[in-house]
Amino acid sequence: MPVTKGEPRGERALVEQWRDILALHARTQCELDRVLHEHGLGASDFEVLDVLAESTPPDGDCSFRVQEISDRIHLSQSALSRLIARLERDGLVERAMCVEDRRGVRVLLTDRGRELYRAVLPVQREVLTRMLAGGEGAG
Repeated sequence: MPVTKGEPRGERALVEQWRDILALHARTQCELDRVLHEHGLGASDFEVLDVLAESTPPDGDCSFRVQEISDRIHLSQSALSRLIARLERDGLVERAMCVEDRRGVRVLLTDRGRELYRAVLPVQREVLTRMLAGGEGAG
């Protein structure tokens, strides 16, 4: 690993480790998009379904506020809103106004969304297992 002039060797190793993490993330995200595409989903779509299916929001309700979803996945609020609108058009989620705060929006899985999630969950988990165990290749 070449050391940039004036850069300590330990700092360079830290940067290389960070770049390795980013590269693994990019490869894994691409592989998830590839395999989930066959089911009409992308990696971010699945992440939203996963949060809705696997978690209970802090208030114990069966739905999440958009902000609560945003806190759990790595999308901007506007990108998440567009993604949720698309999932709603596809009949996978429903949106409703928050009873406690008329400005807030709650999102929940539909029966169709839960069914698709259950069908695709093993596919997504297999990709994570393979990619994070060092399986660099796709497919």
